[in-house]
Amino acid sequence: MTVAAIVPAAGRGERLGPGRPKALRDLGGVPMLVHAVRALSRARLVDLVVVAAPPNGVHDVKALLALHEIGAEVSVVAGGAERHDSVRLALQALPADVSAVLVHDAARPLAPSDLVDAVAKAVLDGHEAVVPGVPLADTVKQVGASDGPLAPVLATLPRADLRSIQTPQGFSRALLARAYAAAELVATDDGDLVERLGVPVLVVPGSNEAFEITSPLDLVFAEAVLAERRASGAF
Repeated sequence: MTVAAIVPAAGRGERLGPGRPKALRDLGGVPMLVHAVRALSRARLVDLVVVAAPPNGVHDVKALLALHEIGAEVSVVAGGAERHDSVRLALQALPADVSAVLVHDAARPLAPSDLVDAVAKAVLDGHEAVVPGVPLADTVKQVGASDGPLAPVLATLPRADLRSIQTPQGFSRALLARAYAAAELVATDDGDLVERLGVPVLVVPGSNEAFEITSPLDLVFAEAVLAERRASGAF
């Protein structure tokens, strides 16, 4: 069974501020996209990495990846205006022999390769939909609608039953293609699309290092994690 990993990297990432697309912002002197692709390519079970780049930036992304030691086979295709468009286009570009697909956000550049392998192995073991998740540290409350800054609390949710979901998320190729073909609304993640089909989605333990970079403060934290890895020789 051949495993391919898709990286949708065509978005701007406006929450991180103006400038280059988020996936191309530097982290430790290297674009986040390169970190993410390296993590996927170093996983034992990933055979191919497909990057969905900005439509007008395919050549530039190919050149960027060629400058860095990647490892696994990498291809670059034109992505779309939204994340789901990029994933759909990358799915269509996969070779015929790919039967398992991971989808990983470039905004999670420090996801460990062993997490990638854990998700891939679960899919290869016959589970059609697998997502990584970590327990929540904060209390979570459901709130009602409000016209101002104050909102009424409707319920306090049982934290033990909740997980913060990360990527990479893994699926059988046939199931993910079916989920995208049936999608009528934009989902928060690919697992959500599969859930709408009524197919069970399993959660494997995630990693605290697979956090999403969405703000300048996240970049500061990521730089610290990267520095610690380099100091310990784990980079």
